[in-house]
Amino acid sequence: MSMFRVKSVEQSILDTEAPEHRLKKELTALDLTVFGIGVIVGTGIFVLTGRVAKETAGPAVALSFAVAAVVCALAALCYAEFASTVPVAGSAYTFSFATLGEFPAWIIGWDLILEMMLGAAVVAVGWSGYLTSLLESLGMPLPAALAGEAPVFNLPAAIIVLVLTAVLVMGIKLSSWLNLVVVAIKVAVILLVIVAGLFFLNAENYRPFIPPAVSTPAVEGLSAPLIQVLFGITPVAFGVIGVFSAAAIVFFAYIGFDVVATAAEETRNPQRDLPVGILSSLAVCTVLYVAVSLVVVGMQPYRELSEAAPLADAFKAVGQTWAASLISVGALAGLTTVVMILMLGQSRVMFAMCRDNLLPRGLARVHARYGTPYRITILLGAVVAVLAGLVPLATIAELVNIGTLFAFVVVSLAVVILRRTRPDLPRSFRTPLVPLVPVLSVLACLYLMLNLPVETWLRFLAWMLIGVVIYFGYGHRRSRLAERPLKTW
Repeated sequence: MSMFRVKSVEQSILDTEAPEHRLKKELTALDLTVFGIGVIVGTGIFVLTGRVAKETAGPAVALSFAVAAVVCALAALCYAEFASTVPVAGSAYTFSFATLGEFPAWIIGWDLILEMMLGAAVVAVGWSGYLTSLLESLGMPLPAALAGEAPVFNLPAAIIVLVLTAVLVMGIKLSSWLNLVVVAIKVAVILLVIVAGLFFLNAENYRPFIPPAVSTPAVEGLSAPLIQVLFGITPVAFGVIGVFSAAAIVFFAYIGFDVVATAAEETRNPQRDLPVGILSSLAVCTVLYVAVSLVVVGMQPYRELSEAAPLADAFKAVGQTWAASLISVGALAGLTTVVMILMLGQSRVMFAMCRDNLLPRGLARVHARYGTPYRITILLGAVVAVLAGLVPLATIAELVNIGTLFAFVVVSLAVVILRRTRPDLPRSFRTPLVPLVPVLSVLACLYLMLNLPVETWLRFLAWMLIGVVIYFGYGHRRSRLAERPLKTW
C-alpha cells in the first residue's frame, strides 16, 4: 500500500519554502490570464482549424470547438478549486498526490510530461509552417529538407524551441512580459481575421453545414475512433459523429488553462488570482475560436483549406496576399507564446516530481539569480527541440489530447475526494454543484477520449507502461515519503 501513500496539502505547501527549491512569486491575475490566452489561442486557430474541417467536421468545426469548450469549462471549475486550495507547482500531479496517493500522482505527472512535451513540439512544427508560408510569400523560400510539409529535419521548429528555452531560464517575469507583448499582437491579428474575413464570406461554403457522413480511409483500422471500434459502428468522417471526433482533436486547442495551474507557486495571491486566470482565459478564447472557425470555412470551401496554414492561405485564395502575410506574422507571434508556456508548465511539473525524489532531485535546483528550475528547463528544451525537428504534426497531436483528457478526469475525481477527506481546508473558490459538475466533467472527458483513434490509445498505453517501469525501478524506492514518511492528514 506504500504506492498509495498521500502527501498532505500542508506538506506540499511547506516544501515550497525550501531555499534551494523556492520559486519567485511574481505573477498577478492579469499575468495568469494573459498566460492562459497566450497558450490557448494558438494551434487551434492557426493550425488545426484547416485540418479538422477538411478531414473530419466540415463547416461544423465551429460546433466542435464549442463542444470541446463545454468539456473544458467543467474541468476548469475543478482546476480552479484545486489550484487555489493547493497553490503548489505541478498542477494535476500535486493535486493527485494530495488525494489519490504517490503512484497515481506519478502516473498523472508522467502523463503531463508527455502532454506538454509533445504539445510544445506540435506547436513548434506549426510555427515553422507559418514561417515557411511567410518567407515564400516574400520570395525567400526555405530549403524543402529543412522546412515545409515533409522536411528531413525541421530546423526552424528546433531553433524557436531553443530560443524560448533561454527566455524561460532567465526568469518568470521576463517570460510574462514577452508573453504580454506577443499576445497583444496575436489577438489584434485574430480580430483582423474576423473583421476582414466577413467581407469575403460565401454562403455556399456553409452548405451543408454538417456534411453527410462518409466512409473514408482516414478513419479505418487503427485510425478509427475507439468508440466506433468498440460498438461496431461503421468508420465514418463528417456527420454528427465527425463533429464529436473533431472535438476530440481540437480539444488540443484548449489545454492552456491547466498550464496556468502549474504556475500556482509563482503567483502572488493564488487564492484569488488562479481562478480568475483559469476561467477568464478560457471564456475569451472560446469566443475567438468559434468566431474565427466560422469565418475561415465561410471564405473557402472546407475541402480546399490548407492544413499547414489555413488562415493565411484562405486569404490568399481570395486574393488578399497582404492579409495573408500579416496573419503569418500574427501566427508566428501567437504560436511562439504557446510553445513557451507549454514548456514552462512542463518544467514546473517535472520540478515538483524531482522535488519529491520521484525523479533525480538534483534537477530541481533553482537558479540563484533567476529563480527558475534551470536544469530541468534546459534538459526539456533540448528534448523538445529534437522532437520538433523530427516528428510530424499529425502523428502526435492526438497523443497530446488523450494525455490532457486523462489529467482532467483525475483532477475532477480528486476534487470530490478532497471534499470528503479534508472538508476543513479553506477554499477561496469552490466548484459549484459537487459532485454533479465533476461527474459530468469525467463523463465528457471519457467520451472525447473514446473518439480518439485506436493507435493513439496504443501509444498512450505504451507511454504509461514506460512510466510504470521507471516508477518501480527508481521513484518508488527513492521517494521522500519512502525515506522519511511525512505527516498525512
